[in-house]
Amino acid sequence: MRFSSTSTTKQNRSQTEMEGRLLEIFRRLFKAFGPQRWWPGDDPFEIILGAILTQSANWGNVEKALGNLKEVGALNPPTLRNMPLEELARLIYSSGYYNAKAAKIKAFVNRLGEAYGDDLERLFALEPQQLRQELLSIYGIGEETADAIILYVALKPMFVVDNYTRRTFNRLGLAPSRGDYRSFQAMFHHHLPQDTELFNEYHALIVRHGKEVCRKEPLCHVCCLNSLCPTFAKKGR
Repeated sequence: MRFSSTSTTKQNRSQTEMEGRLLEIFRRLFKAFGPQRWWPGDDPFEIILGAILTQSANWGNVEKALGNLKEVGALNPPTLRNMPLEELARLIYSSGYYNAKAAKIKAFVNRLGEAYGDDLERLFALEPQQLRQELLSIYGIGEETADAIILYVALKPMFVVDNYTRRTFNRLGLAPSRGDYRSFQAMFHHHLPQDTELFNEYHALIVRHGKEVCRKEPLCHVCCLNSLCPTFAKKGR
C-alpha cells in the first residue's frame, strides 16, 4: 500500500504538534511546581517496597509501613522472605490491604532470591521491555507498579500512567481514543524523547498537579494549564 506524500506530511505535522503540546504542558507544570525529585526512599529496595505499598494508599500511610519495617531491620529481601506472612501484614497494616500487599512483597522477594540471588543489578540488566514482562509475571505487580520500578529504580525510560494522568489528559482533550493504560503510555513514548529524567519529572509533576489543582473538583482558576484546556473553556471561564 502506498501513502501519498501529502498524508505523510500530515502525519508528521500531527506528530510534531502533539510533541509540542506535551512539552508545553511539561514546561508549564515545571514552572508552576519546580523539580519534584521523585521517588522518595533511601535505597532502591525501599523504593520498590514503596511502589508496592502505595497501591490504593496515600503516601503518609506508606511511610508509616516503611518505618515499621525499618524499625525491625526488615528492609532487605532475606529478612522479608523469612518473616511470617502474618507478621509482615501486621507491620504494613497502615498501608491498607495489608494481607494482599504482604503476599505481593513475599512474591517479589521470592523471585528476586530464586532468579537473581537478591541482586537488583542482575534484574535491572534486562532490557526495558524484558524487565517489564518479568515484573508483570510476579504476583501483585501490575503495569503501574512495574513501570514505576523501571523508571524510578532501574532508571530506564518507561512512562508511568496513573489516575492523575488519565484525569488531567482527559480534561485537556488529549486522551487517546482507547483510553487504556498502554494507549496512554504510547502517547508519551511516541511523542517525547526517550529520556528517563524527563519521564521521571513529568510523571511526578502530573501527580503534584492532580493532587493540588486538577482534583476531582478542579481549581481551574489557578491552573497553569487552563489556557490550553477545553474543559476550562466549556465552563465559560
